[in-house]
Amino acid sequence: MSRSVYVSGVGMIPFAKPGASAPYHQMGAAAGRLALEDAGLSYEDVQQVYAGYVYGDSTSGQKAVYQLGMTGIPVINVNNNCSTGSTALFLARQAVASGAADCVLVLGFEQMSPGALGAVFPDRPTPFDDFDAVTDKLVGMPEIPLALRYFGGAGLSHMNKYGTQLDTFAKIRAKASRHAANNPLALFRKEVTTEEVMNAPMIWPGVMTRLMACPPTCGAAAALLVSERFAKEKGLDTSVHIAAQAMTTDRPSTFESDDMMRLVGFDMAADAAAKVYAEAGIGPDDIDVVELHDCFAHNELITYEALGLCPAGGAEKFVNDGDNTYGGKVVTNPSGGLLSKGHPLGATGLAQCYELTQQLRGKAEARQVDGARVALQHNLGLGGACVVTMYRAG
Repeated sequence: MSRSVYVSGVGMIPFAKPGASAPYHQMGAAAGRLALEDAGLSYEDVQQVYAGYVYGDSTSGQKAVYQLGMTGIPVINVNNNCSTGSTALFLARQAVASGAADCVLVLGFEQMSPGALGAVFPDRPTPFDDFDAVTDKLVGMPEIPLALRYFGGAGLSHMNKYGTQLDTFAKIRAKASRHAANNPLALFRKEVTTEEVMNAPMIWPGVMTRLMACPPTCGAAAALLVSERFAKEKGLDTSVHIAAQAMTTDRPSTFESDDMMRLVGFDMAADAAAKVYAEAGIGPDDIDVVELHDCFAHNELITYEALGLCPAGGAEKFVNDGDNTYGGKVVTNPSGGLLSKGHPLGATGLAQCYELTQQLRGKAEARQVDGARVALQHNLGLGGACVVTMYRAG
């Protein structure tokens, strides 16, 4: 029988543009220190560490956590593309739920370079060869960077299938900016209108403007997961617990369906969400707040449907009715999301955890979702992996 797992401490540092941040190990240590302070624990209380990052040498996790202490405990480095942070969270939750550990620190950090993502090891096949082949077949446009082709292609697929308008993606980006304006840790806090998003430089005519894509970002975030026994023994905060969690990877439909939405993880997300709803006994209609993987406005839109927040083909109406923001059905990305908060790959999943924990504690200040009791997290990495986590208050 698995044990209850509580989020007893969270920490996050302000996200920054490439070249404007501290080195990765200093950022990681700072976030870890904040999480320990939030929980009221010392590093000596920690029994395991899972450290997530994508762009860094092996054992970068040790380099970061050694700033906190050197107690000889296991430090496990995690790399799962953009879902790295939540993959580390998934592993830490398993460790606590299984009884292997009572107090686990989860750390995510990234020190990124400017510009579009690209291959680091050009002398060998990439994990994206199969993804690229499908994209070449369905989309073409080889002059556009791959990430834009993937997610822009998914948005174009939705447009072709359901008649979704380009300005719907612009509305999502404008919403993100309104939310981020209240987040002191976000990279971009300037509000932009739907019109400004539409008038930004067009990077894929008819499909995407520059403001519809998230920027490369540097940053770090952390969480402390503990068992109920440990929390009681130490007098820790048990106001937020992980009610359910699932991690999925690709199935044949990713490549065989000839659908760009499925290529970028729609089925992984739907599968993980279904598992979480079943485990928790709570459906999408009961969720108050969501942090989801909006690496592009297009992915936020299709993820509404994958998570069951609206029916298939209903995402445009969901946006136009304001059901994705305050006063609507469910507040999505109150932090500003990846689009405005930024996307330091290894830290993103932990930053989502930070935001949702603060929401359920009632400590999100100007971003607070009234009466938030149930929160959902969705973190996606192409290649592929998707982690969906449900948190509950009380």
